[in-house]
Amino acid sequence: MKFCSRCAAPIQLIIPTGDTRERHVCTSCDSIFYQNPRNVVGTIPIWQDKVLLCKRAIHPRLGFWTLPAGFLEVGETTEAGAIRETLEEAGAMVTIGPLFSLLNVVHVEQVHLFYIASMQSEEFSAGIESLEVQLFSEDEIPWNEIAFPTVKHTLEWFFADRAAGKLSHQVHTHLHTVEFDPKIDRSYRSA
Repeated sequence: MKFCSRCAAPIQLIIPTGDTRERHVCTSCDSIFYQNPRNVVGTIPIWQDKVLLCKRAIHPRLGFWTLPAGFLEVGETTEAGAIRETLEEAGAMVTIGPLFSLLNVVHVEQVHLFYIASMQSEEFSAGIESLEVQLFSEDEIPWNEIAFPTVKHTLEWFFADRAAGKLSHQVHTHLHTVEFDPKIDRSYRSA
């Protein structure tokens, strides 16, 4: 950020009075511009014993499989955003369940939240951001073609918890920080 979006004056990076971090501050009107993490919300859509995955039609990770998820919009709850993203990307209507995983992805300034969700019917279809959508049992998951570590971790935890019987009576939310992976994350890095 170089110029103020309010008055067009130059921006400087300083620690404002009463703050503890450097912030982008306007040199003229003193407006402070905070940069905060973006929330990515999604679901683990379940139909019988299978999970619905989407093959990405967009970058990053075009052609790789993922859970339906995307950026939370202003004015919606995390649950509503997860339901919307599932409908947009996978054409599936879901009933939202408990929060299952929360993953801090600090190196890309994101927090990923995945909810367990029951599909309301077996109907689904690829949205504009998906090449295809498919139901997978655990042994059918294309593990080497999963788009992001957050999705892989979430799926591994889901199947492990289901096998341990934790999903039938008690859901444990998995909290995790995902480290930078240069094979996947270099496209996120700014120069």
